[in-house]
Amino acid sequence: MSSIYILWDDAHIWGLLIKRALESWNVDHELVRGHQIAQGLLSGKPPAALIVPGGWAKGKAMKLGGPGILEIQKYVSEGGNYLGFCGGAGLGLSKTGGLGLSCWQRKGFENRLHHFLSGHINVQLDQSSPLVPDALGENALIPVWWPGQFSPNKCDSTAALGRYREPGNDFWVADLCISSLPEGTLNDWHNMYGISLLPEFLHDRPAVVTGNKGKGRFILSYPHLETPASAQANIWLSHILDRMLGQKTQERPTLPAWELTDTPLIWKDPDLVSVRNSLEKIIATGQGHFLLFWRNPWLLGWRRGIPGAALNSLYALICKVTSHTPNDAAIEKWNSCKADFMKYMNLFEEGVTGYLLAERFAMTMRSLEPETFFPKALREQRNGLFGPPPGAGGIYAKLLYMLEDLVWEMCRKEQNATEL
Repeated sequence: MSSIYILWDDAHIWGLLIKRALESWNVDHELVRGHQIAQGLLSGKPPAALIVPGGWAKGKAMKLGGPGILEIQKYVSEGGNYLGFCGGAGLGLSKTGGLGLSCWQRKGFENRLHHFLSGHINVQLDQSSPLVPDALGENALIPVWWPGQFSPNKCDSTAALGRYREPGNDFWVADLCISSLPEGTLNDWHNMYGISLLPEFLHDRPAVVTGNKGKGRFILSYPHLETPASAQANIWLSHILDRMLGQKTQERPTLPAWELTDTPLIWKDPDLVSVRNSLEKIIATGQGHFLLFWRNPWLLGWRRGIPGAALNSLYALICKVTSHTPNDAAIEKWNSCKADFMKYMNLFEEGVTGYLLAERFAMTMRSLEPETFFPKALREQRNGLFGPPPGAGGIYAKLLYMLEDLVWEMCRKEQNATEL
């Protein structure tokens, strides 16, 4: 039990984040797929920990299937460690299709705005837990990116390691930066419109939880401790990894910033280069029409309703693919899917460009001539390209899964070579 496994299915950009963190710290790890787990990988070659990144929890459960879910439950019960972030945290909860490691469930949203929270937030820590490093003290400023929420239940050992407190300076609700608003604005809006944007409903709610399942342990975190250049979050992640690996606490550096647009171009296959260029053009179109912007060096921001997260994942994955020297497996995989991928990519570029321009046109007409506003048509156009939220669908899903498979082939062969 030495390597850490990362469940790669439906991980999107979040899988890249945790892989990048472990690479930066030289922590031994492998990418694994749901079908491998269903076939007994965790029993035949148990890891020190299974990490499940963010992404779509239901999609992960579907890829695992009933046998895969049972295998993870067995692995944890027999002494394994499970660490889930955001979607991976939701997967660990007790609900239809979940792992049921904890009897807690995912809390629904009474106000849909409450789901669209992002940025750093203060978290009060349980300093009595060995899973909380002394170096952080009583509070830590850690990031959340559109998190779910826990619905606590007293039926098992699940307990909070950290609870939400006040938001940090970079905290957003949907596409509004709270700290950029003049003092009193939110109260004025609440009095005038009856809508509260302050995340007061989060106060004292669990952010990170842990518990035992049989002989094993799970940690479920809606905050993303693997976020680049987030010092206190990274300290906590490093400490958790050491506890799971059964080693003394190490001092690791803060994860480096991820300058996504500066990712080197090494695999210069003409079609892959054109894909990268196409996605950059789409993003530039969104920027030029006030629909997209770079929130930080690795993360897009977007106007409410624009599928920025999907575009971010595609761009991050193509940057990952083209920044490596390809091995034989990656070349073979790309050659086998290239024709289909390029066909879908051409449709996607044309369709998304038209969709973004239509959204921009609707923004203008909504104020000038409200009767011409066409939300149903825009929704149908978006769903055809990206599928209905929250899952991945449409042309986007075809591109996403082919890129995830391509990264998997590249990294799997690298892992096998390292083992040899």
